[in-house]
Amino acid sequence: MTNKPETPVTVIGLGLMGQALAGAFLKAGHPTTVWNRTTSKADQLVSKGARVAPTVGDALKAGSLTIICVTDYQAVQELFDASDVELNGTMLINLTSGSSAQARDAARWAEQCGAHYLDGAIMAIPPAIGTAEAVILHSGPQADFEAHKSTLDALGTVSYLGADHGLASLYDVAGLAMMWSVLNAWLQGTALLRTAGVDAATYAPFAQQIAAGVAEWLPGYAEQIDSGFFPAEVSSLETDARAMAHLIEESEAVGVNAELPKLIKAMADRSIAAGHGGEQYPVLIEEFGTPRDE
Repeated sequence: MTNKPETPVTVIGLGLMGQALAGAFLKAGHPTTVWNRTTSKADQLVSKGARVAPTVGDALKAGSLTIICVTDYQAVQELFDASDVELNGTMLINLTSGSSAQARDAARWAEQCGAHYLDGAIMAIPPAIGTAEAVILHSGPQADFEAHKSTLDALGTVSYLGADHGLASLYDVAGLAMMWSVLNAWLQGTALLRTAGVDAATYAPFAQQIAAGVAEWLPGYAEQIDSGFFPAEVSSLETDARAMAHLIEESEAVGVNAELPKLIKAMADRSIAAGHGGEQYPVLIEEFGTPRDE
């Protein structure tokens, strides 16, 4: 009984992430063709068995699906404007970072050229590619995702979000919002405790416990947001605002920057002024530009 040959793939763009993607495909046994403007970036991959295509057009013809990971969407467009590029019937998976509007525009353009198109986002650093810790998000036609999922599994934990090509980009930036908010909150607390001689390493486990506890609230808070009903089951926004004032006062008293808590309190104050002081914290979703359904 012969083994089924692995799907041939093409990777266009060999920055650190592109090299990691191509390396993961090679490790999984997929015949891998690569292309990059600077061909020397392919040297290590060639030593592992990759083939270098002389042009983008040749690269597209070599694989059953093509992964694109370049600087931005403008670079994607410039690559495919080359005269030898034929997209009809090709399967493109664009893992280039960009906005949801750019993803949708790219999908329309690719489909007009006769290509199948999925947009994606990589929620991982290059060394994690090829492991379960690397989460790769995809959006676009589900049939295209399902047809190539077994190949994409070589990259990590692949996930399908929905038919809207912009969803992967939106999830990407939503994740960044979470990441920076958590880190900035931790830095605020670290700065406060340092004034009393407590180092960051000592505070970190306590901060982890707080962050994990807050994360447990999210499903219940999500139900309130989706229903548009915000009963104060734990505390009211007015109560939270008093605690925010305390954080600001303490920060200023010990010489720690209070810009972040002042911003949070300004949003709470606007919501309270609009009549939501007796409701629970998730009512602040309206301060982020999402009106409550009437």
